[in-house]
Amino acid sequence: MKQQMNLFELDETMPPPENWFQNAMDFFNLEEMPGWPDNFGTAFHNWCTSQNIAKIKTLSLFSGGGGLDIAFHDMGFDIFECVEIESKFADSLLLNSAKGKRFYGCNILCKDIRDYTPVEQDIDFIIGGPPCQTFSAAGARASGVNGIDDKRGTLFQEYVRILKQIRPKAFLFENVYRIVGAQGGEPWALIQEAFKSAGYKLYWRILDTADYGVPQHRERLIIVGVRDDCEFLFPSPTHGPDSIDNRPYYKAGKAVHGIDGSNCIIGINGRHGYLLNDIPPGLNYSFYTEKMGHPKPIFGWRSKFSDYLYKADPNTPIRTLKAQGGQYTGPFSWENRPFMLGELKRLQTFPDDYDISGNRQTAIHQIGNSVPPQMGRIMALAILNQIFEVTLPFKIQYLRQNEQLGFRARKSSLTAIYKKKATQSINIKFSNTKAVTYEKESGRCDLKLTDQFQLVEDSLNKSTPFSFKFSIDYDKWIIECANQQINEEIFSVLIKLSPTQRETINTGEIQLISYDKRPVSILALWKFLEMKLNTLIYKDDLVQLFGYYQYKQLFYFDFKLTKKDVEPGFFWKVVSCVTRGECVGKTLNISDIAEIYNVDTTHLIEALKILKTIGFEIRSSNTNQQIKENYYLIPYQFPTLNERSLQRLTAL
Repeated sequence: MKQQMNLFELDETMPPPENWFQNAMDFFNLEEMPGWPDNFGTAFHNWCTSQNIAKIKTLSLFSGGGGLDIAFHDMGFDIFECVEIESKFADSLLLNSAKGKRFYGCNILCKDIRDYTPVEQDIDFIIGGPPCQTFSAAGARASGVNGIDDKRGTLFQEYVRILKQIRPKAFLFENVYRIVGAQGGEPWALIQEAFKSAGYKLYWRILDTADYGVPQHRERLIIVGVRDDCEFLFPSPTHGPDSIDNRPYYKAGKAVHGIDGSNCIIGINGRHGYLLNDIPPGLNYSFYTEKMGHPKPIFGWRSKFSDYLYKADPNTPIRTLKAQGGQYTGPFSWENRPFMLGELKRLQTFPDDYDISGNRQTAIHQIGNSVPPQMGRIMALAILNQIFEVTLPFKIQYLRQNEQLGFRARKSSLTAIYKKKATQSINIKFSNTKAVTYEKESGRCDLKLTDQFQLVEDSLNKSTPFSFKFSIDYDKWIIECANQQINEEIFSVLIKLSPTQRETINTGEIQLISYDKRPVSILALWKFLEMKLNTLIYKDDLVQLFGYYQYKQLFYFDFKLTKKDVEPGFFWKVVSCVTRGECVGKTLNISDIAEIYNVDTTHLIEALKILKTIGFEIRSSNTNQQIKENYYLIPYQFPTLNERSLQRLTAL
């Protein structure tokens, strides 16, 4: 039984309620029916009006789609002005500021925060969180976390500038939790120091929104800054194992219940769309990996984003709803279809009657970028009660300063849960399937390369094909690219696989040999290997075998240029270094790469451009804004671009 001594009570004269959130729901005569957060917000706002609670004049910065604005408005705060740079986001705020709408009377400014200076000075409170791309997981995957090295990572300074100008009583700052550990903690130290220099004492925590009534696990950094001697404590979770009474999470299935999905098209299109059908609810692409025990493991473990082909489980909160993504970005419904916008609003606890401008993708961007309003409402209640000394009709219970929550520990146990679920599904679907193997084979074939880096049959003989000779054995795979005019080996690549890879592919070595001196023959060989991996062991591409570049690489590649006088010489020197893994997987200054490769910078850049034309992914500040000027990233030792790669369309 959880002891009350674990909770800090502001008013010791009142006996602590057994469940403060239940007391709040009882006071408003509410039940946790589908869409209940809307009713909670409306009920409290009506109570504030009936009690003539003094309006707290609040400025909203980086307003986005309005998640925090909804929350604080519902809790009685007066959002008098919103500042948002994205015109499509500002359009949504405008729609909801019309007469009869939530933000009626609010001044909506579509403006760069750098050009904004508050006209009014008697402001009590500020809410908002700057864009987080430079600290986000997506940014890290692109090229590490740039953080404050990117101008978007210094927007907190504009927040501080405005704090110093108007000196409100307090503020709330929200952002991704990765800020705390990014770049060795340097940005986090600077952010704290900047806010303190404005005269504020900081209270911060990383919280999971599911703990506060949102049907979604979403970890966010919340900072509350206060002036004077005011103390602040974070509210105790309303839901989940850390709540007072172990209250069940608000489940995704319950959240979207009642929204008509009968007209939705089942399934998703594209190369991997059909895979969604067999994925058990709660799992993602990793269902099709060796680690999960799938007999046809198309993907490598941790080779994709966690939301790739992610199918939500109706009996749990969903994983973090992303603002942007591709064709296979989940969450998808357990009904094997995309969620409708009405369902996504429920999963983010946006009110059903809240208008969102733009097309579907624009709307998803706004929803996914926002703070879930129900999480914001609970924070607003705590601020209203402690900082602005409003007596609430129910008593909130608060976490002690050092009291720890358990969502991180629970998160670490999920892999075992997913593995069990995957095993159960695989045992049902593949109960009669024998262990996957392949037959030894050898042969010859002629194929051509398309301009989209695909090997295909040239039925019309309109282009010169590549002639391949191959031998697939359990000791070694040998693939040769022939040339009718040359019978002399030009280069070879020797691949020695790790024990895990050896178990997957049933061989220890692969050798690629070319008798063709054209640089494009490198691409042809790797693509032929990829084709065989797909045909024989179901691997979708080379990355699925060799792994994502930010993880430790266990294989060994060696490049040997047999014919030494092949031109251009600088290119072959560079491709040799790349294949062996030198400077691969790291974002480095071009001059440092040139020194390691022992080539001049001009020739190196020219070689990198050639590599990109033959399918190697090369990133620079022109292809990825997370990368600084004159810095380059070569993620892989082999060509990875294909007809679906957006990087194929970018120039260095």
